[in-house]
This record gives sequence, C-alpha cells and structure tokens, in this order.
Amino acid sequence: MWHSGRMAESDRERAVEGWIWNDSVQPFLALLARYAGYGFDGTDWQAVELGLEATDDEHPDRWYSYPLIGSDHHLEVHLAKAVGGDEVSVRVAGTSNPELLLRADTLIAAFATRLGA
Repeated sequence: MWHSGRMAESDRERAVEGWIWNDSVQPFLALLARYAGYGFDGTDWQAVELGLEATDDEHPDRWYSYPLIGSDHHLEVHLAKAVGGDEVSVRVAGTSNPELLLRADTLIAAFATRLGA
C-alpha cells in the first residue's frame, strides 16, 4: 500500500495527515519528537498506548491527542485507530514550519509502507 500525505490548512497553522501502521506508532512518535526537540520516552509511550485504546478514526470525537512540546517546536499529534484494521490515522499540527511539516509528512509516508511486501 502506498500513502500520499495530505496537507490541511487553518487560519493559524498548517498540518499534515494520513495513516501509518499500528505497529509503527511508537517509532513514528519517537522520531517526530526528536525533530521537535522533545525526549519521547517509555512514559510517553504508555500514555499514548492507553489513549489509543478507545479511539475510532471514523468519529472525530474519539481521536486521541498528544502534545510534543520540545525545545524547538510545539506539535499536537492526533491519532485514531481504524476499527477492524491495522492502520492508525494521524494528523500532525501546531507548527507552520515548512521543514518540520515536510519531515512529518515524510515520516507518515515511510511508516505507511511495508518493506518487503
């Protein structure tokens, strides 16, 4: 499966969105946090893992949001599982920095790819 990220724009910020595989959420967040200057650790992952349990990507009120407040950037990551699937919808917002948005979009595309498939 191939992914093509989509950029959404609001009055205050730009965002990138798409989907990634469920087993890629932790490495996705760890790399994204590094780009923001935030030290994503096991405690962060436990919070995200618990928060994802009751999500449903078809219901906007059932998405989980997690802030990555780093020394360089403040990002808000919105996540929701696809019910009955192995995908997690993701939206990264909170910055208008074009380089960081491109990095987030590239990570989404990379983590939506199954190598060797």
